[in-house]
Amino acid sequence: MDIHDEMLGLVRSRRFGFSLEQPFYTDPRFYEVDLDLIWYRDWLFIGHDCELPKPGSYFTVQVGAHPVIVLRDREGGVRAFHNSCRHRGSRVCSAARGMTARLVCPYHQWTYDLDGSLVYARQMSEDFDRAPYGLKPVACETAGGYIFICLADKPDDFEPFRRTMEPYFLPHRLTEAKVAYESTIIEKGNWKLVWENNRECYHCAGNHPELCKTFPEAPTVTGVQGAESDPEMLAHWAKCEKAGLPSRFRIDPAGQFRATRTPLLQDAVSYTMTGRRAVDRRLSDDVTADRIGSLLLYHYPTTWNHVLTDHAVTFRVLPISATETAVTTKWLVHKDAVEGVDYNLAELIHVWTETNDQDRRIVEENAVGIHSPAYEPGPYSEIHEGGVIQFVEWYCSFIESRLADGEAASMKIVA
Repeated sequence: MDIHDEMLGLVRSRRFGFSLEQPFYTDPRFYEVDLDLIWYRDWLFIGHDCELPKPGSYFTVQVGAHPVIVLRDREGGVRAFHNSCRHRGSRVCSAARGMTARLVCPYHQWTYDLDGSLVYARQMSEDFDRAPYGLKPVACETAGGYIFICLADKPDDFEPFRRTMEPYFLPHRLTEAKVAYESTIIEKGNWKLVWENNRECYHCAGNHPELCKTFPEAPTVTGVQGAESDPEMLAHWAKCEKAGLPSRFRIDPAGQFRATRTPLLQDAVSYTMTGRRAVDRRLSDDVTADRIGSLLLYHYPTTWNHVLTDHAVTFRVLPISATETAVTTKWLVHKDAVEGVDYNLAELIHVWTETNDQDRRIVEENAVGIHSPAYEPGPYSEIHEGGVIQFVEWYCSFIESRLADGEAASMKIVA
């Protein structure tokens, strides 16, 4: 049976409210379909505007088979290109990040300007036309301090996300922040297991003692239902919106992204062991209200986020293989905040460094168990795992429609 037909059959026969069949979490063939139909088609969070402070600033990233360069051009715009020389395909930039006036391929020194155009090709024929051989562009958009790329030839409209996201994020001025610290961990589990673990706090009490000092375990925080009838959430939204901060729960009709602001426990204002600020200088000079809780943003398949009064914590998910996922965490602070003066780095990163490592162990144990021949899909908790159910529904909806499009195209070819 063709892998697409096999996958489509399993999606269509699955039980609502249950985890997926084993191959979705383990099979390299299913993983390749995920890459083709989701990772190579959808908008992916890839980094922050503030990581590209000047023209010529760049960073690189690997998405499946695609190495990509993201840079700031001479006019101050953000662009992305396939990191593959148009001569013989060598990777142009191997460094994770850097600063350059032009992009020079180390193999034969073909040289590209910051707009991707080929400006120099050594010892080619006199009639060689450089114009057709610029770096191939990758669709790139920015919103509220976040950079997204899309590898599709015809990307979906980015504007619906921008319209939803920017009113929540612009007051926090993340375009002007700076990355105080960055870490990447490799979780030995499928990318969907990483997301399922993130989408519930059913596991928090038994696994996250540091996070549970400040972050509420309430299903109305991690899920997609009930917040509109939760008195604490309603009071928090009203207080924050009175201070000019959009806060109410908003979700994309297709379920791919959502934003809301949630209170922290008791009098906590930040993710620290005491609940007090980790950074003395506020993240944004425009946000002066206290106890605004955490602004949450989720965008499948690449990012979840927490933005507080004193700092922001952003997460990027990228698949490596059917059973490995890279999770990159960045702690953002005010651009003028000084380590050792305005914040202690160990205190700033402690809660999420511990939580990330705990989640890594959880995902890896989950993955080991799913590989068992005895594994079969199990029921999610309707009370605590509504967010997981919603993620799985999003995944199945997107993958089914795209598999079905391929099925229809195949039938037309046969006919």
